[in-house]
Amino acid sequence: MGTMVFKPLLIAALSLCVASAGALAEEFQNPKANIPPQAAPQRRNAGEGMPPLPLPATPLRRSEKKREPSPPALVGNITFSQASLKGTGVDWQTTIIDIEKWVDFTNANIGQRYRFVGTDFSKFSYDPTDLPIIYFTGWKPLPQFDDGTIQHLRQYLMDGGTWVVHSNCGRPEFNESFRREIKRIFPDRELAAIPTDHPLFSAYHKITDMRVCKGKEPMKAIPPYLEVINIGTRAAVIFSPIDLSCGWDAEAHPIEGGILYKQEDALKMGANIVTYCLAEYQYGRFFDHQKVYHQAADATRDQLVLGQIVHNGDWDSTPHGIPNLLKTIDQSTTLHVQFKRVPVDPEKADIFSFPVLLMTGQRTFSFTPETRKRLRQYLDRGGTMIVDDVVGSSEFDAAFRKEIKEIYADKALTPLPADHPLFTFINDVTKVKLSPLAAQLIGADTVPPRLEVIQIDGQIPVIYSPLSMSAGWEQLPRAYDKGYADEDALKLGVNVFMYAVSH
Repeated sequence: MGTMVFKPLLIAALSLCVASAGALAEEFQNPKANIPPQAAPQRRNAGEGMPPLPLPATPLRRSEKKREPSPPALVGNITFSQASLKGTGVDWQTTIIDIEKWVDFTNANIGQRYRFVGTDFSKFSYDPTDLPIIYFTGWKPLPQFDDGTIQHLRQYLMDGGTWVVHSNCGRPEFNESFRREIKRIFPDRELAAIPTDHPLFSAYHKITDMRVCKGKEPMKAIPPYLEVINIGTRAAVIFSPIDLSCGWDAEAHPIEGGILYKQEDALKMGANIVTYCLAEYQYGRFFDHQKVYHQAADATRDQLVLGQIVHNGDWDSTPHGIPNLLKTIDQSTTLHVQFKRVPVDPEKADIFSFPVLLMTGQRTFSFTPETRKRLRQYLDRGGTMIVDDVVGSSEFDAAFRKEIKEIYADKALTPLPADHPLFTFINDVTKVKLSPLAAQLIGADTVPPRLEVIQIDGQIPVIYSPLSMSAGWEQLPRAYDKGYADEDALKLGVNVFMYAVSH
């Protein structure tokens, strides 16, 4: 199910809060606040212990406590320091019980012993190797982050860290202020809902719906809902505008003016979030090391410039893929054609100078009528458009099929026959290996490539891969790639591009 299907249900749930944000901030009392954290786990000796060394070492007495070794810190419960709020007039509060229950439940699920620690924006190291996940919640309007914190948070997330944020009691005044601040941190990226087949909803528990209630009203089921900001193909910011009530039983103890998930469902979502973050950690750490094709700055008479289409559906989710593919083309063919990539807006750029346009994405998108018109003109004049669904996203797939139908109302995407010469043009890719996740979903490790095309008078102006090629081109450790295995993705990519430029 796509985002557009379930988003109205969320809007209906959130619209139950009808008072103004300012009035809500003044009137709302959060019963989850000011509940102290549990004591740190300790154990006692059964009797006096004599040290192996001579005195004056002091023996432990029966009444003395001995702390368990600390498990590794995974999550930082991050908030504002009192010093940073001084003089702002902001009375910021947060809770502990949600994160306590979340971490304990997740540890029991995945068989680990992680812990959370408290920190604040002023003293946090912003190093993902110290804390891979930071967690943040509140119910009052957020104060503005200073420029230094904005910069540090952005770099932490670009370096592979994950920021999990949820709205305590689902308060609209918190939601509005968080959206404002995240836009300051990532003005170039979109915080948007994910489809229900996103791995966050199946990383550990298969979640098909979530029970939610407003105040004392009965629980009702809605499709799971999270919003994310992607860095590459990884959800680096994970935001729930509904309270993930991990530490609060909203059914037994409803909160007037609150919108909360049922505790059982929220805990499963929390376990999925941790599982997803752990699975994507290495990918996140590698992603920010940009790869550059070794001939990118060279100029030769055999240069062939590739245009990559800019659109509003995460158009550049696999930026490391093209350099790897171009290097492979250079090394595995005798054509010695040199490629370069240029981002292009079809509505504004001279797309007719590019023999090939590449389009990648992972979210829903839409073209303007003018873009559709220019792309049709480009394709009718002999250009080729290669389209890749970078994670096998249902959102992108549905959007592309809709848009290509607008461009070619009289033509349909059809599977490219298994005996088509494209599959043996440079490499023999009549059979290709799949990524582990794709193999699990399809039920086979090796399959014929799944390419769909528009054909006109024997020519192929559009080549679409619903299974990801470009994720494999990146050759990064990725847990949730619905596509081809890395080496076969590169071989297939070489064939697709070289066939396109040669025909």
